[in-house]
Amino acid sequence: MTNGVPSPVTVRDRVRTIVDASWFQASVVTLILINAVILGVETSPRAMAAHGDLLRGIDIAILALFVLELGLRVYAHRAEFFRDPWSWFDMVIVGIALLPTSGPFSVLRVLRVLRVLRLLSVIPSLRHVVSGLFRALPGMMSILFLVMLLLYVSAVMATRLFADDSPEYFRDLPTSLFTLFQIATADGWGNIAKDVMEHTPMAWVFFVVFVLVSTLVALNLFIAVAVEALEKDDGEESGDGRAVPDPDDGGPDPGHAMIMAELRTLRAEVAELRRERQEV
Repeated sequence: MTNGVPSPVTVRDRVRTIVDASWFQASVVTLILINAVILGVETSPRAMAAHGDLLRGIDIAILALFVLELGLRVYAHRAEFFRDPWSWFDMVIVGIALLPTSGPFSVLRVLRVLRVLRLLSVIPSLRHVVSGLFRALPGMMSILFLVMLLLYVSAVMATRLFADDSPEYFRDLPTSLFTLFQIATADGWGNIAKDVMEHTPMAWVFFVVFVLVSTLVALNLFIAVAVEALEKDDGEESGDGRAVPDPDDGGPDPGHAMIMAELRTLRAEVAELRRERQEV
């Protein structure tokens, strides 16, 4: 507002209102889902033989709409767009889809399926989960180091204990590491344990302890770290100390700056009336 006259709404404000609208976001999600279905149908030789041209045409049209959407977002948000990591994520995904897919680059056609990952940036709940997982990475790396240390110590022990009786599984350290990794993923560990126990009956103690520690304890630690990070993220978003967008900093609401400007003008007018009253 200038001298009591509301500021005119610019084209950029209108575009920003459109790209931030819920119906626009829902349309983008719908396009991503349609694109995912098309990419899945393209894996069928029969479907490609019957409708290949149509599917490729729809795929190109959806890619063009994605490029248009990014262009509108850049125009509407300007520098704010490039400060958002999720905007860079969208640009990389769409940019990969624009790479040539003919000749020596034909293998890049496989990367088109990455467009489905744009759901992570468009849907707020998925974006929240991914942000929480990134917050949990330092704690997860510590747990991963602990698991690797446990795996190495267990592999050395298993090689010393079972190398002579079960060389198929514990012949040397690399073989033992692979076998224990297979056991940690619960891939047929019972059969491995039975084969070893035919020669070493008490081997079940080693396997039971390893499975309990590597699978149950480590998995629960990973889950606990991830849940703690998500809860911390929730607390920062909904807590009393959360940050309030500055109207002069280009907040997410396009009308917020205009409203705050009107409030400042009204506050100045009230102060002027008070000074005139005091003078009278």
